[in-house]
Amino acid sequence: MLGAEHIVPVIGPISTSLDGIKLFMKVILAAKPWLIESSLLPFPWNDKHSHLNLGTGTKLKIGLLWDDDIVKPHPPVIRALKEVVDKLRHVEGVEFVDWKPYKHDLAWEIIASLYFCDGAKEEIETLEASGEPWRPLSEFIINENPYCKRRDIEGLWELTVKREGYRREYAKVWNATASGIDEDGEPVGVVDVILCPAGPGAAPPIDHARYWAYTSQWNLLDYPALVFPVTKVDPSVDVVEDSYKPRNEKDEYNYKLYDPHKYRNAPVSLQLVGRRYDDEKIIEALEYIKKRIGLPFASYV
Repeated sequence: MLGAEHIVPVIGPISTSLDGIKLFMKVILAAKPWLIESSLLPFPWNDKHSHLNLGTGTKLKIGLLWDDDIVKPHPPVIRALKEVVDKLRHVEGVEFVDWKPYKHDLAWEIIASLYFCDGAKEEIETLEASGEPWRPLSEFIINENPYCKRRDIEGLWELTVKREGYRREYAKVWNATASGIDEDGEPVGVVDVILCPAGPGAAPPIDHARYWAYTSQWNLLDYPALVFPVTKVDPSVDVVEDSYKPRNEKDEYNYKLYDPHKYRNAPVSLQLVGRRYDDEKIIEALEYIKKRIGLPFASYV
């Protein structure tokens, strides 16, 4: 919706290589789009120096998020995480700390409320004007979304305050990973990037992608994220966890989606997440990781 600034959309480049992502960012920002689009910040692409400061006795500090405590990822996603972590534990310049999900359920409540502050009036009118039937996922995020409501201006302000409050709280969580404080009182040795699932499974069957909080989490926080391929679903290894007891309805829905034979050979990806404006840093971190452990672990061609 034009004028809706509470969740700002961005261009998300897709490439067959990490170099392609770097090239895209360089070319776009080299054009200085902020001279035309006044809402943009005048930040040129800056990869002339390291944003990780490795080689000075410091390590790449990775926050490891296995699960958002709402929907457990499918077995191949957990395996992909384990394989990456196991290999990186043998890299001298890497350090891991556990990243506990901080109120990720609240994050979904806030962003699912901010998606449609007009109660999805614009989307509904467009769909009705088409004369076409509603698709299942449109039904899900609009008609079945308990947070999809028409907001008055005070309601929008209240949600914006919640969003900003949550962002401040998450910043405190990130700062708390510091190993110390420097002479200026600033935290040092904080987590560089978060390593986590890009979703609760490989690409789901059409009309069944009902849980995207592993990415909307970072949309709400305005954190950059970089998704990368790791492996493929292997039915002989990625078996159903028959004894698992789902935590809630969302988790049960995702759990029942998984059939290792239906997902056979489906690509499995993870993501690196950085703080606001750390785009160069997460790319540099993935370059460092790829060079040392040889990602991806499967061929896709």
